[in-house]
Amino acid sequence: MAKLNRANSGLTLLVFLLLFSLGCKLNKQVDKKVAKQKPAVQSLSFAYQTITGIGLDSLYNRRDNSDIIKVGNTYYVWYTRMDSPVTSGYWGTIWYATSTDEGFTWKEQGMALDLGEKGAFDSHSVFTPNILVKNGKYYLYYTGVKPTEGNVNNEFEGNSTNDFTAIGLAVADGPNGPFVRVKDNPVLSISERAEDFDSYRVDDASLLHKEGKVWFYYKGRSMSHGKEGPKLTQMGVATADKPEGPFVKNSEPILDKSHEVLIWAEDGGVSSLASFSQSIYSAAEGLNFSPLYQNLENIPKAPGLYRPSLTNSSKSDAENWGVAMVQKNRQTYLVRFEMKID
Repeated sequence: MAKLNRANSGLTLLVFLLLFSLGCKLNKQVDKKVAKQKPAVQSLSFAYQTITGIGLDSLYNRRDNSDIIKVGNTYYVWYTRMDSPVTSGYWGTIWYATSTDEGFTWKEQGMALDLGEKGAFDSHSVFTPNILVKNGKYYLYYTGVKPTEGNVNNEFEGNSTNDFTAIGLAVADGPNGPFVRVKDNPVLSISERAEDFDSYRVDDASLLHKEGKVWFYYKGRSMSHGKEGPKLTQMGVATADKPEGPFVKNSEPILDKSHEVLIWAEDGGVSSLASFSQSIYSAAEGLNFSPLYQNLENIPKAPGLYRPSLTNSSKSDAENWGVAMVQKNRQTYLVRFEMKID
């Protein structure tokens, strides 16, 4: 009986060892399969190309362009133009250009929007335009300022206390205009509470068709930040049932370090380039952003993308090229850029 028990124990041990060995082999095979299925880590880089027509120019400075749309076979872009040597958009008007070769060659077509009437919120400058197309109408959003309140010469000071901005809207039946300001202008104004993130500046409109509404992304700057405000701008969003508004702001900012607002539709969600953090963020529902690419180098300045979704809400913005600004040696001009996933 003792021999039989020892034999059974030996057999049990042998079976256990065989099963353990087989399990280890299977686990290794599964691990190998998982390793093969794990996606490679991707990186993103930017490439730049010189453009003609709205590039480097001795007579005019151009900056802060819109996103780009395509109408028929023609691409359109809007931007701020100033007489050289002025480089600041706070002394600009809005112009537009067209291209038929994916943004390498542009032809300036003329002014799209001049200054507002005397005393209006946009009577000193109109700048940082962007575009949205809906129901056959072309909606041109822009930032405006008026001369500084209390300035004895009725001039714009560019201070950090009472040179408030607002975002206006002009509408046309076609991309070539004429653009006519809506009756209830501006369509987005600063908050009345000094502690809010957008109590001093609202600027850089960037639009999106989403869930039957117009999503209006913008940057805000707070009165409470004073002269440090430009470093502390944040991105906010407002929504409306139609392009003219009324827009209802989200109660809180949704992305820090977003001095220049660039958003686009991607994979059913929304992506954004945050300039100060040099990162690209993504939000499936358009509000709660998490980093997708970080520590990017050589990012575009004040960029606008070619965005098919602005004219057709069923499309995503997958082309990954656009126009951005260069500012150096007291000149500002536009260049073409591409986003490349490596």
